[in-house]
Amino acid sequence: MSVSIRERQIESLKCMLNFNQPLSSNPNLDEPQWKILIYDDFGQDIISPLFSVKELRDLGVTAYLLLNTDRDAIPDVPAVYFISPTAQNVSRLCQDLKNELYESYYLNFISPIPRTLLEDIAQASISANCVQQINKIFDQYSNFISLEDELFCLHNKNKDLVSYYALNKGDVTETEMNEKINVIVDGLFAVFVTMGSIPIIRCPKGTAAEYVAERLDKKIRENLRDARNSLFLNDSSSQIAFQRPLLILLDRNFDLATPLHHTWTYQALLHDVFELELNRVNLEKNSDIPHATNKENKQYDLLNTDKFWKLQKGNPFPVVAESVQEELEKYKQHDSKIQSLKNSVDGKNEDFFNETSKLSSAISSLPELTEMKRFLEMHTNIATSLLDQIKKRKLDIFYETEEKIMGKITLEKSIMEILKDPEAGTNEDKLRLLIIYYLCNQNMSQSEVDDYFVPKLKEMECDMGSINFIKSYKTISKMNYSNQFGDLTAGTVNKFSNLLSKSSKFVMEGVKNLVFKQHKFPITRITDNLMEQKASPETDEYRYFDPKLIKSDGNRVRNPVSDALVFVIGGGNYIEYQNLLDNAKTKAASGYTKRIIYGCTDLINGSDLIRQFAKLGKNM
Repeated sequence: MSVSIRERQIESLKCMLNFNQPLSSNPNLDEPQWKILIYDDFGQDIISPLFSVKELRDLGVTAYLLLNTDRDAIPDVPAVYFISPTAQNVSRLCQDLKNELYESYYLNFISPIPRTLLEDIAQASISANCVQQINKIFDQYSNFISLEDELFCLHNKNKDLVSYYALNKGDVTETEMNEKINVIVDGLFAVFVTMGSIPIIRCPKGTAAEYVAERLDKKIRENLRDARNSLFLNDSSSQIAFQRPLLILLDRNFDLATPLHHTWTYQALLHDVFELELNRVNLEKNSDIPHATNKENKQYDLLNTDKFWKLQKGNPFPVVAESVQEELEKYKQHDSKIQSLKNSVDGKNEDFFNETSKLSSAISSLPELTEMKRFLEMHTNIATSLLDQIKKRKLDIFYETEEKIMGKITLEKSIMEILKDPEAGTNEDKLRLLIIYYLCNQNMSQSEVDDYFVPKLKEMECDMGSINFIKSYKTISKMNYSNQFGDLTAGTVNKFSNLLSKSSKFVMEGVKNLVFKQHKFPITRITDNLMEQKASPETDEYRYFDPKLIKSDGNRVRNPVSDALVFVIGGGNYIEYQNLLDNAKTKAASGYTKRIIYGCTDLINGSDLIRQFAKLGKNM
């Protein structure tokens, strides 16, 4: 997996936009042919994190339109379709053929199109007398959303299909569950087709992950058996077993505490506090941007080209706040230097030629400085809004308390004191804290919750469905949360005054600079065990599938592996993603290089999960 999943999907979609012809290695030789792009909601979700408007224009896309909207005929332009193979979409496509909207049609289906729908298209093209205008029909195997080089999810707008609630509700039928499992299997199959590699699969027994593993193993085997049409003929992992990636499949129920955890790192905080969706953060519903003018937008795209974001997204928020201030100071120094040089040239001092040369060099760096200023202004607005929410909801207190609960450290304040504090967070914040406390405290009984905490929750008018569900979950779950997170020995450091200068735009008083010893969340420990072939009661009973072997549980690979794709069924989060990346960096520093991709059915934060718990609890 030397090439990232994001790069592979971009490469695949560029080929699609070039009428399914490979792009030249020299981009200057490629004069893009103008075209329009027609996509459905899923196609839009896939493309929007990967391409900017300018990048689409450079690829010859003059317009991009949703399939199910009213569109005018453009008879002299070819159209590239990128849509899911559903009956509704195919019906609309057939209507486009009938109305002769475009010069020619390049049909690309996000996942393989069933034969019945393909026959519908054939019949419609014959009826419309436009068979010659349908130039190509392709199955793209792109039914997943690449958000970063090491991060993807299967769904966004239609995530309810494979949400935690959908997979765990009591009245789900066998047919519905089979449909959901097949959606997940098809998405993972597409990921490995795009990566060009055949995984070794590990999963726990008796969970949804086991069903997915069995069907994915079968699907890959069937494809390999058809040598003429196999999608893995160019398997990039070669025949050497230890070079193949390890796919670790997990059911969300393996750890419910981590996704509820209030976090302290930049990216995860944005996802928890604001709407971070498809790499776009929306501040509008939660906070006003300080010092904003009417021209400023409250939505920001967090781009792969933003160096500050790439460097800081996994850092604790106080470090990010300090870095914003430092970068702003650097920008001011560059700006002052250019002004000083300009004044020297205007004054024509004795060192005129030398100063002119310096000014010319400084001016050549202006585009980069302008871009840096734009990104810094964006992060200043985001960080200021984020700090406002941290103060308003006392999120530092929730984070600190939950870290101590997970690390078995004595609490300064009791849980009840925080629940009673009217200024501490929302009802959802308090429910998240209480559920983490209940899950991590093995000695806490249901009657203790009912007698001590439930009356206060009812007084606060909390939705009790989530508590009902968690009580039931803890009764049947075999998970011992008290030993899941390890010991934390570091305390807190309240030194924001030393962290930031008095000139900082961020007024940090009243917010803690929390420093904890880095620890592994359950997902990271499981990943380490499986990648390094460690003996552990936690993972020793995990099932093993190898689609390349005649018998799936035949000769196992015993060597440590360097590439892994960790996939969570029922919802993932940025907390686990960052913990896996941080651990990989730590391993690399000690000489063990790991490449890890994190994937999930959908990305959820603590509030999302609490609401799904509440729905499940109401049905009990």
